Amino acid sequence: MARIAFFAQVRETAEMIKVSHSVFALPFALAAGALALRDVEGGWSWNKIVWIVFCAVTARTAAMAQNRLVDAHLDAENPRTADRALPSGRVTRGFVIGLVIVASALFVFGAGQLNRLCLYLSPVALFVVLAYPYAKRFTVHCHVWLGLALGLSPVGAWVAVRGAFVDMATPILMAMAVTFWAAGFDLIYACQDADHDRERGLFSIPVRLGVAGALRLSVALHVLCILFLVAIYAVNPHVGWLYGVGLAAAVALLVYEHAIVTPQDLSRVDLAFFTLNGLVSLVLGAVMIADAFL
Repeated sequence: MARIAFFAQVRETAEMIKVSHSVFALPFALAAGALALRDVEGGWSWNKIVWIVFCAVTARTAAMAQNRLVDAHLDAENPRTADRALPSGRVTRGFVIGLVIVASALFVFGAGQLNRLCLYLSPVALFVVLAYPYAKRFTVHCHVWLGLALGLSPVGAWVAVRGAFVDMATPILMAMAVTFWAAGFDLIYACQDADHDRERGLFSIPVRLGVAGALRLSVALHVLCILFLVAIYAVNPHVGWLYGVGLAAAVALLVYEHAIVTPQDLSRVDLAFFTLNGLVSLVLGAVMIADAFL
């Protein structure tokens, strides 16, 4: 019986932490790793790529489990989230705490397999991703904090390959683009909970500016994202016409995203949040990887 309960919790946890949402940061990490490997003697390294993926997945697992753990009581009070695994009791707090600890330890282990600098920096990365759930308790800039947590991925992948902070223009521009992109789509997602967050005294842009103001700011953040993506052309000679095609497609997806979500109609937030942004990440990651080896 205990074994059945354990595996039931594993299944629930996989759904709870939304493993599929790894699509947001992972393609950018792989793209940064591929571009970094482009100028490294010996070229492609499956060993590096495998450990970059390992670190990206374990860091995200720890972050999502921590997020669900910290917000469990808030989720229980919100009709939209009350049926999530932890507030509904399908997963225990002890199980999730254990997951956070194990995933964090695995992330540090994986960082150590990449190089010594990654190992030394791994506690910093963990702090950023594990502290994020507390941000909305004290700052409206919590959306940017989430963006930063995802934006660290291309920088981490670059350092994983190079072993030092060298030729950092490309990963920094990628990090800025990812930060503003993720903050922008998180604003859209947060609009669903504006009333609940206001009642609970939580901080968010939709609470501060209202849904209409938050959606306008989301547009501005995505414009900044596009500008940083364009700037990559100026600093990296290995991105070419494929990247241009992918960037045009990403812009079209972002325009459509903002067209289908309005202050009067939030019914397609899930399509805007996951499907369209997942496509943005996959398209940009794919064309950057392809350009790196053409």
